[in-house]
Amino acid sequence: MRKLQITNGMFIAMVVNVIFAKAIGVTQGVLARAIGQDMWVATLLGTLQGAAMMFVTYIVLRRTPHLNYIELSALLLGKWFGKIIALLIFVFFLGEFGPIMITFVYHLKDYFLPEAPVWLFTVSSLIVGAIGCYYGLEVMGRIALIGLLFIFLLNTLIILGSTNEFDIRNLLPFLEHGFLRTAAASLHFDVDWALAVMLGALIIPYVNGTAARGGQLSVISILASGMLVIIWAILEGAVLSAEVTSQYTISCMKLARNAHIGNFLQRYEMIMIALYSVSVLFEVMFCIYGSSVSLASILGLKSNKTMILPVCLILGVFGTWIVEDHFRAIDYLEHIWPKIALPVAFGLPLILLGLRLLFRKKLDGVASS
Repeated sequence: MRKLQITNGMFIAMVVNVIFAKAIGVTQGVLARAIGQDMWVATLLGTLQGAAMMFVTYIVLRRTPHLNYIELSALLLGKWFGKIIALLIFVFFLGEFGPIMITFVYHLKDYFLPEAPVWLFTVSSLIVGAIGCYYGLEVMGRIALIGLLFIFLLNTLIILGSTNEFDIRNLLPFLEHGFLRTAAASLHFDVDWALAVMLGALIIPYVNGTAARGGQLSVISILASGMLVIIWAILEGAVLSAEVTSQYTISCMKLARNAHIGNFLQRYEMIMIALYSVSVLFEVMFCIYGSSVSLASILGLKSNKTMILPVCLILGVFGTWIVEDHFRAIDYLEHIWPKIALPVAFGLPLILLGLRLLFRKKLDGVASS
């Protein structure tokens, strides 16, 4: 059994944090370009799909709650298969770092520090992320709880500040492009919860009471994330209109600029960045954690801490290359990354579920020992 344990609240907070920042930052603009005012419907459909896949992730680990995906794969088909799965997870986290940097860098550079070099943002975020990763999952869990508190505060402020500009007519007509096209557009939101699935694949074994309540926690975490994100999808559609939202890479900043409470609290940009930063930095932190754990498994190391620095160098080079060219970043975000992330997020849990059923007797023996 593992000595390290994180609480149920920490697990839910972690899932919310890894989904929220990118989902409201860039995904809603992508959905607006794909499906117009029905972007909130696409977000809802994506949330339901994410809840289903997170439950599958839990089902895969239910019989062996002390093993993560890499360790379970090694148990099922040997160390070579475990290393293949670890390599796949490493590639996923490397690829995921691109959208995370797009979200982080463009928020700060486009709106506050346009003259600052790109490397300044990638290096500073990696330093913070590496420190959090070095101190381990418990510290990361506490940071996620702070991030969750900030998310609730940010959502409360944006609702209060957008009430006067809310026009429900901007959300009509409902399902203008039909259900099938809206469902297809939801795949862009699926990319956001794909990171949550990878998070669950690595840390569900560390969660208190995984065997008893892991399924509930997995589903609740995705549903909570989806509800917090849908608030922004509805507000961006109703306040800005889908047409305006589609014109912005960082559409949530345009909504923050429009929000105000009376004559005193005007334009939320600085407030939003202050409350938003913990969530996006947690994404960086967990990207480093997932990459270092998978790379350590490939190399046969017992601790991931020795891999933190090499991983930061690899992620830093890739992230800087992605965000240096705006057109390359958008093309990667909208077309390239979904083709990589979705097969992993959908395929890996299903493959391991099939193997778990195939080798049920072997796992039952491990679970009972």
